[in-house]
Amino acid sequence: MTGFSESAETMSLVAFTVVATITLLLCVMTGPDRDDLDEFYTGYSSLSPMRNGLAIAGDYISAATVLGTGGVIALYGHDGIVLALSTALSLMLLMFLLAEPLRNAGRFTMGDAFARRMPGRCVRVTACVVTLAALLPMMLVQLAGTGQLVAFLLGISGTGVETGCIVGLGALMISYAAIGGMKGTALIQILKMVMLLGSGAVVALLVLNKFDWDPVALFDTAAERSGVDDAFLASGLQFEGGPFPRLDMITAELCVVLGGACLPHVTMRMYTASSARQVRRSMSWAVSSVAVFVLIITVVGIGATALIGRETIARADPQGNSAYLLGSQAALGPEVTTTETFLFTAVTTAVFLTVLASVAGMILACANSLAHDVFADRVQDLTARREMTLARVSAAAIGIPTILLATLVQHRSLQPLVTLSFSLGASAIAPALVYALFWRRYTRTGLLSTLIGGSLAVVILMPGTNLVSGSPVSAFPEADFTYFPFTTTGLVSVPLGFAFGWLGTMVSGRRKAEEQRRQYEAVEGWILAGAVRRKD
Repeated sequence: MTGFSESAETMSLVAFTVVATITLLLCVMTGPDRDDLDEFYTGYSSLSPMRNGLAIAGDYISAATVLGTGGVIALYGHDGIVLALSTALSLMLLMFLLAEPLRNAGRFTMGDAFARRMPGRCVRVTACVVTLAALLPMMLVQLAGTGQLVAFLLGISGTGVETGCIVGLGALMISYAAIGGMKGTALIQILKMVMLLGSGAVVALLVLNKFDWDPVALFDTAAERSGVDDAFLASGLQFEGGPFPRLDMITAELCVVLGGACLPHVTMRMYTASSARQVRRSMSWAVSSVAVFVLIITVVGIGATALIGRETIARADPQGNSAYLLGSQAALGPEVTTTETFLFTAVTTAVFLTVLASVAGMILACANSLAHDVFADRVQDLTARREMTLARVSAAAIGIPTILLATLVQHRSLQPLVTLSFSLGASAIAPALVYALFWRRYTRTGLLSTLIGGSLAVVILMPGTNLVSGSPVSAFPEADFTYFPFTTTGLVSVPLGFAFGWLGTMVSGRRKAEEQRRQYEAVEGWILAGAVRRKD
C-alpha cells in the first residue's frame, strides 16, 4: 500500500492511463515512413543537441537506476552514493573517449561500427548476439519489477494482477519501439527526463527543507536511523558479508563505469547526431542531466533513511527498490492535500514513464541489430520497406519472449540480472569498442575473441557469485553453489576481455595485423575526425 488515500491512487491510475495514451499517440504521429531507414534508425538526426542529450540521458537512466540505485543509497549510504557517482562517471567516459569516434564509425547499430573496419557477416552476427545478451537481462529487470511497482503505487496486490501489468505494459513498450522508431522513443525519453528531473527536484528540496537546509544534519540523521551508525557513511557496508569487501566494491564500480554507458541502447543514440560538434553538445547535455539526477537521487535516498528509517525500507523491499517512492512520500508529509496528492502523482508517473521508456529503448536497440546486422546483411539488395518491416517484427519477436520470461522471474531477486548486463558491457563491449576505434593492428579474430571471450568469462563466473546463491537476498536463497568470491565478475572478466582481444590479434599473425593497420589508416580520418560520413 502506498499509504495515500484512494483519491491519490485513483489519480495515479488516471495519470498512468493519460501518459500511456499520449506517448503512444506521439509514437504514431512521429513514426517513420515505411520506406525510410534513416528516419526509423536515426530520426534523420533531426533532434537538437539539447533534445538529443535528454534522450541519451533518458536511455541511460533506466528504472533500475532510479529504483535500484535509490535503494542502495537508502540501505547502504556511502556505497550507494559512490554507485550513483559511478553512473555519472561512466557517461563522462563515453563523452570524452568514445562518443565522437563511435558516431563517425557507425551508421545504425554497433555492428556497423565494428564492420567499418572489419566487414563480414560473422562480425555483425556476433555483435547482434552480444547486444541481445547484454540487454535482455536489463529488460527482464525493468519488466519484472513493473508488476510489483504498479501494485505498490495503486495499493493492490496479487500475482495475477502483477502478471497482467507486466503483459500489458510489455505490449505497450513493443508498440513504442515498433511504431515510433528512434524519433518516437526519443520524444518519450525527453518527456521522461523532464518529468523525472522536475518531480525529483521538488522532492529533494522538500527533503532538505525538513532538515533546515542543512545537508550535515540530513546525513547525521540518516546514520542514526540506519541502525549501523557510522558504518552507514563509511565504505564497504554493502559488501561486508564477503571475504574482500573493499576489493568487491571496487570491482562493482569498475563494471558500472566501464559497462554502463557502453550498453548498445545508449551507444545507438550517438548515431542520431548530425555532426561531431552535435554529438559533443548532445553529450554535454546528457552528462549535465545525469549529474543533476545523481544529486537528486542522493538527497532523496538519504532522506528516505533519515525520515522513515532503514528498517522500514528493508521491510518494504529487501533490495530497497521502493526507497525512492517511500522517501518522496515521507518528504510530502502525512497530510493528504490536493497539492501533495498532485506532487506524489507526478513522482509516480515519472517512475512509470521511466519504466516504459527504458524498455522501449532497449527493445528498439535489439530489434535494430537483429534486422540490420543479421537479416539485412544476409539478403542482398533488401528493400528499405522490407528491412523496416523486419525491424518491427523483430521488436515483437524480442519483446514477447522477454515478457514471458519476466513473468517467471518477477518474484526472484533481480540484482544478478542488472549485474550481468553491466558486466557484459564492461568485459566484452567496452574492450571491443576501444580496440576497434583506436588500435590500428586490431584484427577480426581479435574482435571476435574479445566479444565471445569476454562474454563467456562473465557467463561462467556470474552463476558463482553470492548474488545468485548463498545469501538471503540472492536469486536462489535456498541454495549455495558459490565459487566466485566477488559480487561482480569485473575484476577477472574485464582484464580477460582485453587480453582475449590482444591474444586474438597476435594469433592472427603479423601479415594480417599489417593488413588491418592499412585498412584502419584508410578510415582513420573518418573515425577519429569525422572527415567523411559514409552511408554504407
